[in-house]
Parts: sequence; C-alpha cells; structure tokens
Amino acid sequence: MTASQTLPPEGDWADRMEQAVLDSAVALAPKQGWNSAMVRAACAAEGLSRGDEELLLPNGARDLAVLLSRRHDARALAELATVEAQSLKMRERIARAVSARMEAGAADLEATRRCAAFLALPTNADLGLKLAWESADHLWHWAGDTATDWNHYSKRTILSGILIPALTLRWFDGREAAEAFVAARIENVMAFEKWKAGKDFDAPMKRVTEMLSRMRYGAKVET
Repeated sequence: MTASQTLPPEGDWADRMEQAVLDSAVALAPKQGWNSAMVRAACAAEGLSRGDEELLLPNGARDLAVLLSRRHDARALAELATVEAQSLKMRERIARAVSARMEAGAADLEATRRCAAFLALPTNADLGLKLAWESADHLWHWAGDTATDWNHYSKRTILSGILIPALTLRWFDGREAAEAFVAARIENVMAFEKWKAGKDFDAPMKRVTEMLSRMRYGAKVET
C-alpha cells in the first residue's frame, strides 16, 4: 500500500501527517526497530520538528503502533468487503476474517514484526490487548454479529485470545503454522459452545456483562 493509498484524501493536517509518518515508520522499522529513535527519524523524514512530533504523537512509538494496527484492520476489512459473509458458515467466516487480518499485517512484515516485539514488552502489554480487542470487534461486525448483551464481550474475548497468538505465529513462523493454529482453535471453540449449550454456569458473569452492555448501549436487559 503506497502513501497515496493511505493518506486521507480530505482529512485534516493531523490525519494526513499521521499516515505519512506511518509510511516512513514502516520503511525505517526493519532496520531501526520500533522505538523512540525510529519515531524521531520518521517524523524528521516528513519535515516535522520535535515540537510537531510531540503534538502529533504524544505517546511516541505507542501512537504509531495504534496507527499501524488500525491500518491493518482497515486493509483486512477492505479485503473482506469482497466476500459475502452470509454465504459462509460462522466458523468459515471467522477463519476467513482472521486470515485476512493476518495477511493485512504480513504486507508490512518486517515492520509488523518490530511493532509486535514492541507490544510484547510488559510496559506495552495493555496496548497490545486493547488493539487485539479492537481488531476482534471489527472482524465480528463483518461476520454479522450484532449482539449487545454479554455475548458481545465473550465473543470478542474469545477471538482476541485466538488473534494474539495467531498473529504472532504469522509474523514469526509463517502462514501455514498460523492457519493450522487458527483452524484448531476454532474447532475447540465450536466444541466448547456445543458442550455448554443449555448450561447456565455462566449466569454470574452474564449478569455483569449484561450490565456493561446496558451502560454502553442503553439497551434494555431482560430479567
């Protein structure tokens, strides 16, 4: 994906410059890593002073990691837009969605590896989890999920738990290993869902997540 494809055509200066700096970061990261020095170099490549850099990316490499993840989400969703989700079984939709997200990141493989190593640091684990949840949310929406009750949260938690190791496998061990992992995990989830059907051991958590859903969406919760 080129800079002309990623810059918002009518965005404001900050939107456009974020994407331009991200393009530079993707080019620089394979040699420099994902760190503050790379951020400075990427900003300098776009003619930004340190003051401009602090305004645009107050959290430095963390902000660029967010931009990269969201670019990959957008790239995956653009690919998935060519697929008729309703023509697939649910397990096929999820497998297709995860595959698209993995390949979206693989297009910037060396930079993505550096960013993944950065997010794996203990100080950045919170951000990594947040971004995985965001990606899972986008993929579930594409798959047709409209739940606003406790299932909204449980589905995204489960998919996040698949995405994080799947993406790591894709970046460092290749597509075949990652696809095999995803297929196995989806089978495990489907077997678990079938087993727990009709059981109510989730009741306490269900009440908590229903309350969260009501707070977030204003939806009426049946009692």
